[in-house]
Amino acid sequence: MNATPGKFCQKMAINCDCGRETTRSVSPPKGIPDRSRLLYFVFGFGGKRNDERIGTGDLFVTEQHQRIMKITRAGSQASSNGPADWFTGTVRIDPLFQTEPPARATGASVTFEPGARTAWHTHPLGQTLIITSGVGRVQREGGPVEEIRPGDVVWFPPNEKHWHGASPATAMTHLAIQEAFDGKVVEWMEQVTDEQYAG
Repeated sequence: MNATPGKFCQKMAINCDCGRETTRSVSPPKGIPDRSRLLYFVFGFGGKRNDERIGTGDLFVTEQHQRIMKITRAGSQASSNGPADWFTGTVRIDPLFQTEPPARATGASVTFEPGARTAWHTHPLGQTLIITSGVGRVQREGGPVEEIRPGDVVWFPPNEKHWHGASPATAMTHLAIQEAFDGKVVEWMEQVTDEQYAG
């Protein structure tokens, strides 16, 4: 930590070599006297802590370092039907979140009616499924068809070919979380045949 308390840096916090332009100042928290020594943890892109500095008085923060909580309200995002090119049967997709760079995770709640399933596909950085209701089926290439139920968590490693969907008699809903690589989250392939689905 290269800082000398009491000596202001006109760029970032105090006496630092950040070299960044200031955009606005943030006053010390209420109850902290002006010119009191404050320890600030400054986070940059990607959640990596860039530096740790002692400041006196105002802390100057660049736009690059501003991070605020975001709430996406229930019902604020439209549902969509699973495209026939990627799914068999009736599927509803409810988007949950899509992060901004440098984060790359996306999430959705996907509901499969009985007998519905995805086509075979892979994910460049893998995928996590969290089963929330119903009874479903999942299979990786070369493996058996597995039954999945609420509370089960399924992880597919990067580029593992697989499919997932509902059981023949019961609908299934899962949360699907995956990350983008070079802007791409999935590689769609051929449909799952009835014979493959039956196991």
